[in-house]
Amino acid sequence: MARARLFPLLFLLTPLAGLCLQTHKEIIIQAGETVELHCPQLNPDDDDDTKVVWTSYTPREMDLTSDMSSAEQTQLGVRVLGRNLVILSASEKQQNYSCSLRNTSSQFWFRLMVNMTKYLQTCYAEESCKLECPANNTTVLTNTTMITWKKDGKSLQGFFRSVSEEDQGVYTCIRSYLDHGHIYNRSYTVVLNVEPKEPLKTAVIISPRDNDAFQVDLGSVVVIDCKAIVYSLFDEVFWLNGTSFVETNNNFSVFYNSTRKEHNGEIKMTASLVFKKVSEEDLSRNYTCKLESQAQVPSFVNITLTQKAQPSYVSLAPVIVSIVLVMIVTVVIYVKFKIDISLFLRDTLGCHRSPSDGKSYDAFLLCYSSNTDAGLNDQDRKWLEGVLEAFYGYSLCLYDRDVLPGGAETEAVLDCIEKSRAVVLVPTSPDSGPGSALLSAIHATLVERQSHLIFIKTETTKAPTSGSLPEALQFLSEAGDCVTWKGISSMTSSSCFFKHLRYYLPAPQDASKMQLLPQTVQDIKPW
Repeated sequence: MARARLFPLLFLLTPLAGLCLQTHKEIIIQAGETVELHCPQLNPDDDDDTKVVWTSYTPREMDLTSDMSSAEQTQLGVRVLGRNLVILSASEKQQNYSCSLRNTSSQFWFRLMVNMTKYLQTCYAEESCKLECPANNTTVLTNTTMITWKKDGKSLQGFFRSVSEEDQGVYTCIRSYLDHGHIYNRSYTVVLNVEPKEPLKTAVIISPRDNDAFQVDLGSVVVIDCKAIVYSLFDEVFWLNGTSFVETNNNFSVFYNSTRKEHNGEIKMTASLVFKKVSEEDLSRNYTCKLESQAQVPSFVNITLTQKAQPSYVSLAPVIVSIVLVMIVTVVIYVKFKIDISLFLRDTLGCHRSPSDGKSYDAFLLCYSSNTDAGLNDQDRKWLEGVLEAFYGYSLCLYDRDVLPGGAETEAVLDCIEKSRAVVLVPTSPDSGPGSALLSAIHATLVERQSHLIFIKTETTKAPTSGSLPEALQFLSEAGDCVTWKGISSMTSSSCFFKHLRYYLPAPQDASKMQLLPQTVQDIKPW
């Protein structure tokens, strides 16, 4: 009885024990269940033949050994089998046991935690359902004599031919065991949950489609996969050649192999039809992928092989000719209308607009003396200056307005050129343009700095020839882009003169000043 009084203290001090108490083990079981305890090796000299003493501390201390008679063991509800202690029916109270060797102080403790667990079982409405009684987990009580089911105190069978929602609820399963002439009952609680009937799942071939034709090359290796989704391990997918089975032996010229993968209750099967070398005979045969299922009628998918059509180079000729014609027409249109296209893109989309280069002016307009009477008069020149500034947004440097007076003429002109992105030479009446020395200085500067030069010539001037213009002016006309002035016909927004002039001029830095140009010169008042 001293050990009984010391047990609570010893159990609490289990982590600190080192002399008499070896260790302990907690076991969680269900009320009424049979539990089997095994005494481990307690010291190095311990073996299977060593005498083990089992001790029970609930409700009173009692030694249990294999020397006890069967009747005594039955009365206590236990079985002692060497190093094993079998408790036939656990009570709902906590029970404590220990095992030890004779004439030793080493002990191993067991603490049983007993509770009531409910087992959940799910069946589907309108289907047959058999209630499953939990199995015994011991090696002693194996001779079940009877299984009884009860619900609300009434006995019933544990099988439903067609279960319904009214059948769900809490059921009690009672297993009866026969041991040494005594019957022991063990109870289990099973909760039946009835869910709506699952929709019928149908096995199906997902590819290829029926009557598909596969284009192949003679002599090539071809693999055609027949893929299906099935729900039973007994379902099969295979290939037929007409009414004959295709072999699975890869030594044949035509064979098939299959693979099976299972995921989330679905089984994906693939039967691969392999042609080692496609022959003309294969083109004339019909091949069938067949799905056999125990739950439904078989499914079939028929396929054929057709030879790939050889490429026709004759049919490519019209295509190539058409492409060449389109390219030629495109080039012709671009060459003919490249000025109109460039101006349209510049005015509407802002294309060809370069970032600021630090220049103060877009262009410098400088007059030169024409060798004919067809040069621009003062009114035409001022009109041209006004149109470029007011309607097209160009910032112009004008000799009679922006060149500072009082300085040397050549230095003033060169300074204006330095501040301008382009230089436009405008023909005027004789004796009103700069002198030959100034033109020579301008020519040297433009060549040295690679300035953009636009040379306006009159219709009667034509192409400058040797002796038709002063030497310096002739050099300038050869160095830049030429635009022809045709008098009043050039004073419209659609004239070639304005299109060419604007095309050669860089896009204005400030396009916000640009306005709609009137159609004729009579609509514009000269400056």
